[in-house]
Amino acid sequence: MDEELLKKIKEKYEAQGEDPNVYLKGLLHQKPVNYWEYIDVETLLSLQRTKTGYHDETVFIVYHQITELVLKLMIHELKVLTGEETPSHDVMVDKLSRLNRYTSMLINSFAVMTRGMSYDDYNEFRMSLAPASGFQSAQFRLIELYCTDMKNLIHDSVKKDVPQDAGTRELFDYLYWQQAGYDRKTGKKSLMLRQFEDKYLDEFVELAERMKTRNLDVRSAHYNPDNPEDKKVINALRVFDRAYNIDWPIVHLETANTYLAKKGAKKRATGSSDWQKYLHPAYQRRKFFPKVWSSAELENWAKDRL
Repeated sequence: MDEELLKKIKEKYEAQGEDPNVYLKGLLHQKPVNYWEYIDVETLLSLQRTKTGYHDETVFIVYHQITELVLKLMIHELKVLTGEETPSHDVMVDKLSRLNRYTSMLINSFAVMTRGMSYDDYNEFRMSLAPASGFQSAQFRLIELYCTDMKNLIHDSVKKDVPQDAGTRELFDYLYWQQAGYDRKTGKKSLMLRQFEDKYLDEFVELAERMKTRNLDVRSAHYNPDNPEDKKVINALRVFDRAYNIDWPIVHLETANTYLAKKGAKKRATGSSDWQKYLHPAYQRRKFFPKVWSSAELENWAKDRL
């Protein structure tokens, strides 16, 4: 028996005002940890509930569930990067490197969608999914709010319409993603968008308020490119911004083209958005960290991918 280890256990629980003997006795009754129980494999593999009998609908569901798990990993790191205390240079670079690896996973895994489903199957079973849309990924929107100011999520075409005294909740009606379901001429929102906002808007507003003074864009202003340590952070921010806001949307658009614009006809997305315009980053020009880019880079954002 390791006496030093027992001493540390005793000190740990006594510091909490607890009797260490109670916890040591509890170890006598603990069962061995199994992989399938710890990962909860059986529950995880039971979550693919298809709406139709088409074989490739399972591929579609699993892929999107994997994507949501990767987004969860990203939010896990963003909570550290946007905490009340500004992280050190080393922590910033480490966490941003993780975000970049996760984004690479999202980009590379899209081949599962692009080349991994039957064209005919997809265009049948997708009609059973309306009005659901990948647009309704709340985690995708949370990442945006952790990363940048709301002003950076407003499309250039509507910035002139935003009231100068608009509050956080009002600003949500001007965010770029409203273009996927909000007709500004009629003032009507699609069912897809209404359902999404009914479920998540309060959470989004609360996060946007908290992130006003500490989102990643705000923190990017504190780094000087002439400082070698700062430059490491800036370079990591640049890699993430381009990968998440240009490279990933492009592979998404390529997949949409495969299934919605193949064989000569442009099909509507299940959420009814004008997906070809909505998805292309040169049109959206969404960027999280404009402070780390030159004027020329901002002007030519994603034009090399047209």
